[in-house]
Amino acid sequence: QVQLVESGGGLVQAGGSLTLSCVSAGLMFGSSTMGWFRQPPEKDREFVAAINWGGSGRAYADAVKGRFTISRDNAKNTVYLQMNGLKPEDTAVYFCAQEYRPFERSWYEDSKLWYSWGQGTQVTVSS
Repeated sequence: QVQLVESGGGLVQAGGSLTLSCVSAGLMFGSSTMGWFRQPPEKDREFVAAINWGGSGRAYADAVKGRFTISRDNAKNTVYLQMNGLKPEDTAVYFCAQEYRPFERSWYEDSKLWYSWGQGTQVTVSS
């Protein structure tokens, strides 16, 4: 399992912005699909976004489309999640994930199919 460390969470008012970062210690970062998931209080973990190894392929959950942007810097082994227009319903623990597998919708939305996870970072949006 690859070590992943998220940062950038915090408390923000509705309508505000945050950028989450996730640094990977894995040698295969540049060849891996990266993803962001979130787990709201008392709910299951849900897909937020994914990006392919080169950054040309991106996917988003409908709930965040148009507000969140996933990106990556392979030179820094880092994946980002820019979150704009935050809403109270975005409140959750956000996790990044890494999987050495081609970027395909058939699997990246399923949290059970990702092998490496970070510890999570809390995002709280007040109304």
